Amino acid sequence: MSERARESAYITTPIYYVNDRPHIGHAYTTTLCDVWARAMRLRGHDVFFLTGTDEHGVKVERSAAARGIPPQDLADENAAEFQRVLSVFGLTNSDFIRTTQPRHVRQVQALIGRLLDSGSVYRGTFEGWYDESQEEYLTEAAAKEQGHRSIISGKPLVRASEENYYFRLSAFAPRLEALFRDNPGFVQPQGRFNEVLGRLRDGLQDVPITRTKFSWGIPFPGDPAHVIYVWIDALLNYVTALGLGALESGCDASRIAPGAHPDDAALARARAHLWPASYHVIGKEILWFHAVVWPAVLMALELPMPRRIHAHSFWIADGQKMSKSLGNFVDLPAIDGFIAHYGLDAWRWYMATQGPLQAADADFRAAHLHEIYTGELVNVVGNCPSRITAMIGKYFGGAMPADASGGGEWPNRCARAVQEWTIAIDSFDLAGAAEAPMRLLRDIDAFINRTEPFKVAKDPARQAELASILAQCAQSVRVAGVLLEPFLPARMADLAVALGGAGGGGSAQVAGGAGARTDLATLTRYGAIAEGTALAKCALFPRVEPAATAQP
Repeated sequence: MSERARESAYITTPIYYVNDRPHIGHAYTTTLCDVWARAMRLRGHDVFFLTGTDEHGVKVERSAAARGIPPQDLADENAAEFQRVLSVFGLTNSDFIRTTQPRHVRQVQALIGRLLDSGSVYRGTFEGWYDESQEEYLTEAAAKEQGHRSIISGKPLVRASEENYYFRLSAFAPRLEALFRDNPGFVQPQGRFNEVLGRLRDGLQDVPITRTKFSWGIPFPGDPAHVIYVWIDALLNYVTALGLGALESGCDASRIAPGAHPDDAALARARAHLWPASYHVIGKEILWFHAVVWPAVLMALELPMPRRIHAHSFWIADGQKMSKSLGNFVDLPAIDGFIAHYGLDAWRWYMATQGPLQAADADFRAAHLHEIYTGELVNVVGNCPSRITAMIGKYFGGAMPADASGGGEWPNRCARAVQEWTIAIDSFDLAGAAEAPMRLLRDIDAFINRTEPFKVAKDPARQAELASILAQCAQSVRVAGVLLEPFLPARMADLAVALGGAGGGGSAQVAGGAGARTDLATLTRYGAIAEGTALAKCALFPRVEPAATAQP
C-alpha cells in the first residue's frame, strides 16, 4: 500500500522555546505525542510526528546579550540540547523544525505575504498592557482579569505603545463561533473547550503580528524594520514543516507558487497531503493562541482546520506549582535519575498513564512513581508473562503447546481489548488505551488462579487440558503486548522475542515510517504463535527499591 493510499495521522507538539533547557513539561508533551504516533503506526497509518524549537523573540535576544554571544549561537546551543533529549527518550518524531531554519523563514514570509494580499493584515498602533514573559499585548479587560500580572511568570504587566502590523482577528469572529458550534470536540478536554467558548463570547480584538523594539526575528516582507511576532512565526511551523508556504494557496501540492524555493517545493510535494493535523497537543497556558488565533490565520490562508487541539494541564509537586526556587522542579538531571533507576519504559508509562492529560493538574511524587512501577509494571505486565513462560518451560520444554479447545473465551476477550484500545487512542485517552491491555493481563492472571495449571500438571490424564490453558494464556499475552508496545516499546520488544518473535508491530519506525508495515488486525490476530514455537522465560520489570532522590 502506498503512503498516499493510507490514511494520514499528523501530530504535533508545541515548538519549545530555546530560552530554557528541557524539563518535565517538555518531556511530558513529547512523550504523549510519541505514544500516540506509535499507536497509529501499529494501525498502519501514514504517521507524521513533528516537534521542534521556537528560537526568535526578545527573551532569546536578551539572554544571548547577557552572555555576550549572538542570538543564533544561543539558539543553536539549546536546540541541540532539545534534540539530544529526544534521542535519550527514544522519541520517534518524523521531523524536528527550528524557526531559524531557512525553510521556515522563507515560508513564513511567503505566508505573511498571502495574509497581506488577502487584506487580513493592516498597519496600526497599539497602546496598552504588555506581558514581557509571554511577549503578548493584552486588552484592558484581559489585563484587569489577570490582576495586571502575567499568568505565567506572575511579573507585573507594563504599559507599552508600538506601531505594528495587525491581523484582523475580529473579522473572523462569526466563523470561529461557527467552528466551535459545529465541532464540539475541536478543543479537548471539555473544560478547555468551554473556557475558549466563554472568551469568544466576550468579543475579539485584532492582534499585532510584528514588533519593532527588537531585531531577533523574521523580517516582515516589504518592511524589514518590523520583525514578525514570535507567536505567529511559531504557529506557522505546523504548515512550514509540510512545505505549504511554497504553494499558491491551500494544500494542493500541484500548485507550486512562482518563485518558490526548490527545496520548499519538494517538501510540499512530499508532505502537503498530511494537512490538516490530527492533533495539536499543547499545554493549557497557550490554548488561546492555538484555539482562536491559529484557526483564524488558517481561515485567512484558506487552509483546513486541524481536527483536534488537546490542551493538557500541568505537573505540580506535592500540591504546589513546580518552581526552581522551591526545589521541587523536575528538571532533566532528575528525569535522568528516574530513568536510570526504573528504566525508560517505566518513565514513559508514568507520564502517559498518570500525567495531567485532562483538565486537572497532576501531582508528581517519586513515591507514587515507585508505587505505579511496582503495582502495574512489576506485578502485572512483568509477572503475568513470566508465570506463563515459566510454566511452558517447565511442563512443555519451552515449546508452545497445542490448544485443542480453539481458544475458548480468549479470542473474544482479546478482540474486545483491541476495540477498547482503538476507541481510546482515537479520543487521545492514553490512560484508557493503556488500561485495555492491562485489564486483559489481569483477566489472564485471574484465569490462571482459577484453572490452577500447576495442579492440572500433576495429572498426566489432563495434559491436553494443561496445554490448552497455557496456550490460551500465551496467545492472549501476545495480544496484550502488541497493545502495550506504544507505551513500553523496549520491554514489549523483549516480550515479542520471548514469545518466539510473534509479538511486536514495529511501532518505533521513525522519519516517516520506513520499513515493512502491516495492520492492527493482523498484529493482534489471536493464535499467531504457532504450535511448537520455542518460547523463553522472560523477566521484564525487576523489583527495585525506591529511587534515592531528593526530587518530589
